[in-house]
Amino acid sequence: MKQTIRYLAGVAGPSGFGSNSTAEQVTRDCSGFSTPHNLTAIITGATSGIGAETARVLAKRGIRIVIPARDVERGTAVKERIQKENPKADIIVLKIDLSSFASIKRFCTEFLSLGLPLNILINNAGKFCQNLEFSEDKIEMTFATNYLGHHLMTELLLEKMIETATQTGIEGRIINVSSVIHSWVRRDKFHFNNMLSPKNYNGTRAYAQSKLAMIMHTVELAKQLKARNARVMINAVHPGIVKTGIFRDHKGLVTDSLFFIAAKFLKSTSQGASTTCYLATSQETNGVSGKYFADCNESHCSNLANDESEARKLWKQSRALIQRRSQC
Repeated sequence: MKQTIRYLAGVAGPSGFGSNSTAEQVTRDCSGFSTPHNLTAIITGATSGIGAETARVLAKRGIRIVIPARDVERGTAVKERIQKENPKADIIVLKIDLSSFASIKRFCTEFLSLGLPLNILINNAGKFCQNLEFSEDKIEMTFATNYLGHHLMTELLLEKMIETATQTGIEGRIINVSSVIHSWVRRDKFHFNNMLSPKNYNGTRAYAQSKLAMIMHTVELAKQLKARNARVMINAVHPGIVKTGIFRDHKGLVTDSLFFIAAKFLKSTSQGASTTCYLATSQETNGVSGKYFADCNESHCSNLANDESEARKLWKQSRALIQRRSQC
């Protein structure tokens, strides 16, 4: 109850920010980066909602933005809106389908060919499927898009991030956008093969499992980066419940009689983007890795999400699957 009251009241946490803080507010001081105009950020899911707001605000702070877009026209429209507000904004739109391993590889090859640095990678894109769908790689679409696609993209871009951090002396940041809904997943229901091809599909469960996997990805990759002494940090965030396209897909979970009450807990898009932007730019999070944040402050995730052995197991299974499907 105390936590709910703090959330509704927007009480600031140790970071000085809380649930009511906006993306612009938390990025006013980008002193953690000495040369913001030389930074490059890739933001998935930036054609709408939280991702588009994240792109707008980081571009306003002088960061070059790369938008991977399934619909290039929508990505271009976001680019034009940002540049209308900020004519000096450097925005690049590249084609991608995050549910396709082949498309992700083409995107990464195209980005790397540009010869740009890579300081920030924001794995924000999220998909919710009411009905069972499969990707071209024959994987359940929500899991393929929300988790496996980001897993592969991160792997293919990681060496560039490490190289950039070494050359510039500026710490790299990876932000995995998860959700509090990850805590709904029971340990005995989290089975890799069943997530690839569910026998009894439930859209909400599939979404929750993909978001749990994103936190586990954060936990495992943070360990690997630390072992390499790499100056790249990775953290997961719960952006809050924001009325975006994803929320409309979930509306069936909330009856009409409860919708008005639920709406009181919703964040604006700018409030939803704040924790991601905070982690991307704040000097206060230097050296912080493998953690879970909500409302711009470190928070608690489920015991399963924090289970290092399960995170390692998921990593190995994911790598083996991607390698097998890439050879097909």
